[in-house]
Amino acid sequence: MSQRTKVIQLYKTLLYMGRDYPKGYQYFRTKLKRAFDKNKTETDPEKIDKMIGHGNFVIKELEALYMLRKYRTLKRRYYDQ
Repeated sequence: MSQRTKVIQLYKTLLYMGRDYPKGYQYFRTKLKRAFDKNKTETDPEKIDKMIGHGNFVIKELEALYMLRKYRTLKRRYYDQ
């Protein structure tokens, strides 16, 4: 898979995950677009791979954030104090 394909897939995945972002989808979308536009002129393959790795880390952090929110909601629902 080429780097261009990986970057496009990363962008699409992050956009999809941004739907449930606590500050709203528009906020997430503008921040994401700004981050990708800032680095669009990068040509060094090693730096691009490093940025893709960072993007995958962000995906995992978002998943953890959403799971924590779901856990807290269920906890409040069933173990109300």
